[in-house]
Amino acid sequence: MPSPRWSRSSRKDQHHAPHPVDEEAKLRELGYQPVLARRMGSFGNFAISFSVISILSGCMTLYGFGMNTGGPSVMLWGWLGVGLFVLCVGLALAEVTSAYPTSGALYYMADRLGGRKWGWYTGWLNLLGLLGAIAGIDYGAALFIGAFLNLQWGFDPTPGSTFLIFLAILLLHATLNLFGVKLVSLLNSVSVWWHLGGVGLIVGAIAFVPDNHQSPEFVFTEFVNNTGWENPFYVAAIGLLLAQYTFSGYDASAHLSEETSNASVSAARGIVRAIWVSWIAGFVLLTALTFAIQDYDGALNSETGVPPAQILLDALGSGGAAALLLVVIVAQLFCGNAEVAAASRMVFAFSRDNALPGSRLWRKVSRRTLTPVPAVWLSVGFAGVLALPSLWSTTAYGAVTAINVIGITPAYIIPVYLKLRAGDRFQPGPWTLGRWSKPIGWTAVAWVVCVTVLFLLPQSSPVNVNTMNYASVALAAVLILATVWWFVARRSYSTPPPYGSAREQAEIAEHIV
Repeated sequence: MPSPRWSRSSRKDQHHAPHPVDEEAKLRELGYQPVLARRMGSFGNFAISFSVISILSGCMTLYGFGMNTGGPSVMLWGWLGVGLFVLCVGLALAEVTSAYPTSGALYYMADRLGGRKWGWYTGWLNLLGLLGAIAGIDYGAALFIGAFLNLQWGFDPTPGSTFLIFLAILLLHATLNLFGVKLVSLLNSVSVWWHLGGVGLIVGAIAFVPDNHQSPEFVFTEFVNNTGWENPFYVAAIGLLLAQYTFSGYDASAHLSEETSNASVSAARGIVRAIWVSWIAGFVLLTALTFAIQDYDGALNSETGVPPAQILLDALGSGGAAALLLVVIVAQLFCGNAEVAAASRMVFAFSRDNALPGSRLWRKVSRRTLTPVPAVWLSVGFAGVLALPSLWSTTAYGAVTAINVIGITPAYIIPVYLKLRAGDRFQPGPWTLGRWSKPIGWTAVAWVVCVTVLFLLPQSSPVNVNTMNYASVALAAVLILATVWWFVARRSYSTPPPYGSAREQAEIAEHIV
C-alpha cells in the first residue's frame, strides 16, 4: 500500500462543530488522510485503556515487589493516593486528546502546542514507555504461567524457561493484532467483563473460603522493609511503583482514536473512565488479597516464584489457587494484547511523520485488514529485547516496569504542560474541563515531576550490577538516541501543518521553539 499522505480540507469552526464530530473530516483538518479502519465504538475505546491498565496484571505481578517495599500499608494507602493524582493526569490529558484525536496522540499534541522538538522528544519517551509496557505485561504473564505450571505439574520456572514462555506470548499477541482492529476491540470488550468478574471471583473466594484472615490493623498499618535502605520514607516512596506502574497505558484510548467513532469525545471519556473504574476495583482486589495472607515470609519465598500464587495456594488449596491463577493469566493476556495494539499505532504514527529509522517500512498498512503490520512486529520484537536482562538479573522485571513508568509518564504530562503554557492559544475540543483545567493541569504536572525523579532512584541496597535500577540507563539511552537521530531526520520529520487562516498559522509559528 502506498505511504499515507495528508491532504487539505476546508476549516470548520471547532466551537460550533456538530455532535458527533465528523471525525474523518476532523482528521483531515489536523493534516492526515484517514487510512485506518474506524470500527471501534465508545465502549471499545474505554475497554482498551482499561485492559492495558489491567489491575489483574499490574497489581498481581508487582504484589511481591510491594510486599518488600513498604508492605501492606504502602500498597493500600499508596494505591489510593497515586490513583487520585493519576486521575488528575488522566483528566488533563483527556482534554488535550479531545482537541487532537490522532494515532500519534502525545507527540502530535506536543508538536502542535510546543513545536517540533517538543513533539520529537515526547514521541521517543512515549515509544520507550509503550514498548516497556509490552515487555513488563507479557513477562509478568510468563511469570504467572510458570507459577501455574509449578502448581499443576511441579514445573521449575527458571529464567530461561520463563523467557521462552514470554516469547511465545509476544508471538501470540502479534498474531492476534494482525487480524485487524475489529478483533482487538472485541477482545478488549470481553476483557472488561473478564477483569471485573475475575476480581469479584477472587475477592469472593478469599473472603469466604479461608478460616483465617489478617486483622484490619495489619492490612492498613503494617510496614515491611526488605530493600536494604534504612529510611522508611524513601522505602515508602519507592513502594508507590506498584500503583504507578498499574496506572499506566491509558493513552491507548488516544492512540486508537483514528479507529474510534466520535473519537473527540469517546477517546477522552475512555481515558478517564478507565482510570476511575480501575482505581475502585484495584483497591478492592489489593485489600482482599492482603487480608488473605496466611504466611507473609512464605509467600515472599514461594517456590512458584510469584507471591500472589502462594497466597492463593495457602488460602484456597491447590485446586482453587490454580483456577484463580488461570483467571489472572487470561486477564494478563488480554492486557498485553491491548498494549501491543496501542504501541503499534504509536510506531505507525511516528513513522508516518518520518521520525523512526526505517519509517518507510514501519508506516505500511495492510490493504486487507487496514492494520499497520510491520509496526506490530517491531513493537513485539523490541519488547523482547528489553526483557533480555531478565535472563541474568533477578531485579530485571522491576527495572522493566520502571522503564515503562519513567518513559510514558513524562510523555503524558508534556502536552498538558504545553497546553497550560499556551493559555488562550489552546482551542479545546468538545470534551473540556472548563474552569478546572488549570488547577487539575498543574497538579498533574507536579505529580509527574515527582514520580519521574523517584523511579530513577535505586530500589535495593547495596547497589550493584544485579540490583541497579536500569530505568535510568534506558532513559539516558533513548534520549541520546533521540538527540543523535534528530540531526539525521530533522529535515524529513514533520507533522502536517494545521489548516486555518494565514494569520492563525503565523500566530502558531511565533510560539514554535
